[in-house]
Amino acid sequence: MLLITEGSQRVLCAMLVSLLHAVSIDALNITDPLARTSIQKSYDLTKYLEHQLRSLAGPYLNYLGPPFNDPDFNPPRAIGPETIPSASVDLHMWRNLNDSLRLAENHRAYSVLLCYLQSIDSQVARTELRRSLGRFCTSLQGLVVSIAGVMSSLGYNPPPELATSSPHPPGLGFGKSNDFLRKMEDFWLLKELQIWLWRSAKDFNRLKRKVPGVVSFRMESRGF
Repeated sequence: MLLITEGSQRVLCAMLVSLLHAVSIDALNITDPLARTSIQKSYDLTKYLEHQLRSLAGPYLNYLGPPFNDPDFNPPRAIGPETIPSASVDLHMWRNLNDSLRLAENHRAYSVLLCYLQSIDSQVARTELRRSLGRFCTSLQGLVVSIAGVMSSLGYNPPPELATSSPHPPGLGFGKSNDFLRKMEDFWLLKELQIWLWRSAKDFNRLKRKVPGVVSFRMESRGF
């Protein structure tokens, strides 16, 4: 009959904890045991922002007026270094990026998009629409912070914080002389936000599957 002493129990528990720790680190570069929770929070935020954007887009396009509120309006857009971050990268190319690069690109894009939104928020005349934009900005700021948290929990260096309160974000240099082009930028801002959020939700969902669930043990006061 095999007897398991109290001392051997402690040794077995220590070996099991060490083995699980090694498996976790091999699965992904995890330095924070709450990494999965952090990823889940970012995923939930993207889905909530998608819901908020659906509620915001219609009233804002109506505020811009025709042709921007026409469901069939789909103009080409010019892409340049000073424009809104585009999510139109080939999906196969995007998925071939490593996790660190994808997270960094998400963080950078949402930081810049937030800067645009804050600039728009200060210009909208309708009180209720401005409140909706303000709530959306608050949620988006939370996502930027959450993505930085995910990067830290996975052992990646978070990108530097971008200024998100500039009254003149890049790409909005039209002023009052060309109101149509300014509205065009606003139109594409909503379009790009929709695509970024859709793709980010998929990114965080895939990342969750890579991170093993946190296994916890309730250790009694036996030296653990």
